[in-house]
Amino acid sequence: MTALHRWSIAAIVAIGLCILILNLAVGALKPAADIAWLDIAGEGGAALLSLMWTFFIFNSRPAGWVTRLLSGGLAFIFFSYWQDVLDEFIQLPAHVHWDHWVESGSMPLGMILLTLGIYHWHREQQAINRQLLKRERIFREHRSFDALTPLSDARYLREQLALELQHTQQPVSLIMIDLHCFDHSRRLLGSADGDRLLRELSELLVLNLRQKDLLCRYAGDRFAVVLPATERLIAENLGRELKQAADHFAFKTRRGETHRVTVHTGLAVSHHDSADSLIERANRCLLQSRSGQPRVA
Repeated sequence: MTALHRWSIAAIVAIGLCILILNLAVGALKPAADIAWLDIAGEGGAALLSLMWTFFIFNSRPAGWVTRLLSGGLAFIFFSYWQDVLDEFIQLPAHVHWDHWVESGSMPLGMILLTLGIYHWHREQQAINRQLLKRERIFREHRSFDALTPLSDARYLREQLALELQHTQQPVSLIMIDLHCFDHSRRLLGSADGDRLLRELSELLVLNLRQKDLLCRYAGDRFAVVLPATERLIAENLGRELKQAADHFAFKTRRGETHRVTVHTGLAVSHHDSADSLIERANRCLLQSRSGQPRVA
């Protein structure tokens, strides 16, 4: 959670406390017999949930216009329910009318802001979905996320590779990619920058793939690229492009230093293979590449 998000939450809590103090300053507590506990449970629960949703928004989204709309809308909804709860405990004088503005005015304003935020969130998600097509293709409901990168994992790779091999008569190519001496780089960079290097490298690789290709994190510092309906010559060219893009990647550490990376690639093209057989041949080719032997698979 960013510092701006923490300040926003503090501001919402502070305004809620000000509303409480203002009610206590001008009103009187109601007798226990006049308190409607069922109303308090409903209105208090709604106030608590709106505050929790605001926290979830701040905890899961970066700062920005959409986040401000969503959190602002939920904050005004919280103020409305909060005043409604306080009305159950505190009797305000007849000449006081600002409580009606807080209770009745905050709710529609909050709903409008929340609706605008959801609309723009929907537009934002559509744009993200278009970018994710290269990572997940059309099987999103079955995907398994890798714990570190925004990619699918090895299990998902095997599933989609098996489907591709079963449903096409055209060659399917598989490229394995791993970083040269990543363990050394991780010790040099530290755990946080090492993890960020893998995430940013995965983004770079995605940008250099075609719409129909699939990028997964196979294991550790190893990535796998499924190239449907792709002959060897085209796959070799794509492999060189991916290697060149990675080799020219100037990763910036948190200290602002530049750390260069080098990758190795291994290519295998299907010849009526199973998914496991194709993965095994691509990995064997990758090992040959790392040892300087001819990359044949």
